[in-house]
Amino acid sequence: MSAQEEEFLVIRASEGDDGAFEILVRRHTTQLLHLARGMLGSDAEAEDAVQDAFVSAWRRLPEFRRTAAFSTWMYRIVTNRCLNVLRSRRPTQPLDSVPEPAAAEHVASPARAVESAATAQALAGALAGLTPEQRACWVLRELHGLSYDDIATAVGIGEPAVRGRIFRARRYLTEAMDTWR
Repeated sequence: MSAQEEEFLVIRASEGDDGAFEILVRRHTTQLLHLARGMLGSDAEAEDAVQDAFVSAWRRLPEFRRTAAFSTWMYRIVTNRCLNVLRSRRPTQPLDSVPEPAAAEHVASPARAVESAATAQALAGALAGLTPEQRACWVLRELHGLSYDDIATAVGIGEPAVRGRIFRARRYLTEAMDTWR
């Protein structure tokens, strides 16, 4: 879908066209769920955050000024929802709440599976050690490939602050994962 087609859908949706908004939801749900899962570590919380974000976007669509792309605007809404969830949590998150991706059968061996599980647990623990703000910036950059400018827009801070948060997150994760290198 081109930027012009998306802008047309946004305009139609802001005028009350349910079908246009449904197309936007279908187009962006997968990437927003990945973002929310990366930040929250829970499928259920991620689905709730994305659903709440789309409800909020539907209500606020007439206010959307289109100075940024619709996807960037949605990243910001989902990021804010996730940050609110993370801030309301207790300081620690159980390591077993982060789902482990299944290994492909042809590369899975018992030793490799144990090593992968231990590495995933170590990474989950390291990610839990980041502040919610650092985690949001790191996930948006490293897992979703957003530019610093897009992250700044999504999180609502300046680009230098984004660079600083990502730098501190990378430094912390490098130190925390040093034994796994």
